[in-house]
Amino acid sequence: MSEQATAIVAGGCFWCTEAVFRDVIGVTNVESGYIGGSVVNPTYKQVCSGSTGHAEAIRVTFDTGVIGLDQILDIFFATHDPTQLNRQGNDVGTQYRSAVFPLDDAQKAEVEAAIARAQADLPKPIVTTIEPLSTWYPAEDYHQEYWEGEGQRNPYCLAVIPPKLMKLRKSFANKVKS
Repeated sequence: MSEQATAIVAGGCFWCTEAVFRDVIGVTNVESGYIGGSVVNPTYKQVCSGSTGHAEAIRVTFDTGVIGLDQILDIFFATHDPTQLNRQGNDVGTQYRSAVFPLDDAQKAEVEAAIARAQADLPKPIVTTIEPLSTWYPAEDYHQEYWEGEGQRNPYCLAVIPPKLMKLRKSFANKVKS
């Protein structure tokens, strides 16, 4: 019996993680947003300053009859660098940290197992944090589905997203939408 489930992950720029998960079969929605900070209703500019404590994150909704949380997490760990502390590439700051925000204890256990699986293939320690669930703030409308529109003209996105999508297609070919 399939049902909709949700996972919240942060792996650097949310445009880049959103682009990856929009291509995954079983994913029914991806929303970019902010979580883990202290400012109520933060703006993109505030989060980018690094002063709010929020991470740029995505909230992934998926059909458990098609894909499991374990596979969502494996894709997450494989398509960003979970060994970089408070950065992804040229994006530096706590807002770009690698983090997962489990919705309950069962998800937390799945995250811990996924970290162990991913660590086996990495030469450096994973620094991804498992953080308490806190208020989710959807990002401004112009950040949603960014890669499908404006991102195609953004040099940063053109440099970062295609290699992530190639890795997704190579490592998870059976999980990519055709």
